Amino acid sequence: MKKVLVINGPNLNMLGVREPGIYGSLSLASIIDGLNELAPSLDMELECFQSNHEGAIIDKIHEAFGMKHGILINPGAFTHYSYAIRDALAAVQLPCVEVHISNIHKREEFRHHSVIAPVVIGQICGLGAHGYELGLRALQYHM
Repeated sequence: MKKVLVINGPNLNMLGVREPGIYGSLSLASIIDGLNELAPSLDMELECFQSNHEGAIIDKIHEAFGMKHGILINPGAFTHYSYAIRDALAAVQLPCVEVHISNIHKREEFRHHSVIAPVVIGQICGLGAHGYELGLRALQYHM
């Protein structure tokens, strides 16, 4: 069974409350529950982690080295400026998929650029919570 780390960044703990017109009405717990239901059929075991703190996310990525087979990450706002998270992902050299609930390319200009994108397999955005499932399925082919 492949071990996958699912990371959610800042403010994603507020899903279901935070701007439902943009992010939908599902809570992060509901999204994680759906992923945990799907994972066994993909021969995956998930560890799910959310933090509003950049250093905690970096520490969790470092812990994945040699322990996990892949990473699914929604870095939240860190997407646009956290070279430290980017460098951590590059350092562990694990297959990684970046996911966003909203289409970051149709939003404010500052959200259009991802510093994370150059070190991941691919980016899924704009498909709502369904993007997480697609991200796991994409990882399945790269682990």
